[in-house]
Amino acid sequence: MAERTLILAFETSCDETSVAVVENGTNILSNIVATQIDSHQRFGGVVPEVASRHHIEWITRCTDQALAEANVSYNDIAAVAVTYGPGLVGSLLIGVTAAKAIAWAHNLPLVPVNHMTGHLYAARYVGEFKYPQMALLVSGGHTELVYMKAEHEFEIIGETRDDAAGEAYDKIGRVLGVNYPAGKTIDEWAAKGEDTFHFPRAMEKEANYDFSFSGLKSAFINTVHNADQRGEKLNKYDLAASFQQSVVDVLAEKTMRALERYPVKQLILAGGVAANHGLRSRLDHDMHKYHPDVTMLQAPLKLCGDNAAMIGAAGYMCYQHGDRAGMDLNAEPGLMYGRMK
Repeated sequence: MAERTLILAFETSCDETSVAVVENGTNILSNIVATQIDSHQRFGGVVPEVASRHHIEWITRCTDQALAEANVSYNDIAAVAVTYGPGLVGSLLIGVTAAKAIAWAHNLPLVPVNHMTGHLYAARYVGEFKYPQMALLVSGGHTELVYMKAEHEFEIIGETRDDAAGEAYDKIGRVLGVNYPAGKTIDEWAAKGEDTFHFPRAMEKEANYDFSFSGLKSAFINTVHNADQRGEKLNKYDLAASFQQSVVDVLAEKTMRALERYPVKQLILAGGVAANHGLRSRLDHDMHKYHPDVTMLQAPLKLCGDNAAMIGAAGYMCYQHGDRAGMDLNAEPGLMYGRMK
């Protein structure tokens, strides 16, 4: 009978309080997510102090519910995994403190997990990972191309120099009157419009794999404000489609070029913006056309947002590799992978 290794995982990097129990890194026994969207919508974005207070309110309840739903006790748990960065420092500290307390009280190993590794490993629930591998990680605060020569070896070969794609969605969403988080609505509107505004594709042809979305955001906002000053009403569906087409074009172009430079067996698409249907369909098309021999694993839609199941999958991998933290583990809000020289 195969060994059964259960990981109790915590994710509190931003505005989701989540606790999960994951078996062998591939089987979700429970995945409790307490969202704070309603609390932050009135502010148009996440307020760190508010997020931290909600985590304090929910962390114990989520833990009890995760264990109950998985029908396990602390005696069944092999290790405790927790996101310790990147993210909001106050939010991270709630999860880290809870994980440390449980690990200490029950004499369990404490496994530190990079939040972005968690996003990447959400795709592990879709299929087995094969190396070398490339990942396009697109979330609210991060847009990165990560090359993995082997398991547990992460190197950033490209990243955003300013706004991440998800940030840009939320910022233009406010201009259009879309509630936070704006990504899903913009994606839906984009499907009903056309790219009539032809916004800039920043850094699309530059000889690197970095991204920049602040110029696109500014061009979008200026277009809308200039129209407002003239009393001109613009088609919101065309605006959304034009914005999204610019984002997707750059992400797809850079990813395809990265795959030419770094031959891999798999491409992983993960992160909150990985739920975007326009991006998914474009990458499907381009992969079949330009890299038919490379398989693509897309994180399940329900696991694209922040959740502890992805931390459990990554935590199992880290646990197998011997990653351990002591009771001095602290939050690292600016935590990153190594960069490619």
